[in-house]
Amino acid sequence: MNRITKIEAPQNLTARAYASIKAYILQENLDEDTRLTEEFLSRQLGISKSPVREALNSLHTEGLICIESRRGAHLRLFSMREVKDLYDLREALEVYAVGSAVLSAQMISELRQSTERARKHLRSNTKLGHIEEDMKSHALIAAATGNAELCRVLANVESQLWLCRRKTYDLSSSTLVDAHQAITEALAKGNRRSAQAAMRDHIIWCGDALISFMEQKVPAAVEEGVQGRRSSSSRGRDTRILDGVGDFA
Repeated sequence: MNRITKIEAPQNLTARAYASIKAYILQENLDEDTRLTEEFLSRQLGISKSPVREALNSLHTEGLICIESRRGAHLRLFSMREVKDLYDLREALEVYAVGSAVLSAQMISELRQSTERARKHLRSNTKLGHIEEDMKSHALIAAATGNAELCRVLANVESQLWLCRRKTYDLSSSTLVDAHQAITEALAKGNRRSAQAAMRDHIIWCGDALISFMEQKVPAAVEEGVQGRRSSSSRGRDTRILDGVGDFA
């Protein structure tokens, strides 16, 4: 298990504690039974409990962890219905963003640079860097809409979905770069319809891959109406499972 990154400087401790703990979570350092206590985190980070408490509260508000009195925090559990709902929301937000973004040469350049960095991370199997670059690319498009609320909501949705996908990284990592390139080049040509179609396909593919994995890994957890995001069949019962439980590295 990797050690959580210790904070050396005292500046803006809450924000830095939040970033460090969030990165620790996304790097698969926790399982469903792991408890994150203020004492453990403050000791690992080398800071007092107060900024750690505030950071945990922020992560709780974002839906990444659950906090229990006297027991500490643990990873939030997602049902397949919740995963489907998150992907439906993300699809709506992302397709809207592509259609509304103010296009510029600088934005296109930044998207291309982001895609190339993601490609390098994929080749070197730098998982966290690849995840961060994926989120950065989508955030660039959202920011270009000028809609701060959209950016906030989308960032939160993406964080929750990456928590679900953190142990199923191999399911979608290989397709991400090509999808981002297709979206970027369509935008570069001013073809918003093609960019929106590419974005929709990208989001749907990722969602279907994750839900299919969840069905195969825990068949009993298949929920009514969620046998793939585009399927109308229903079976099974409502069983909550850990986001992304799996054997993928």
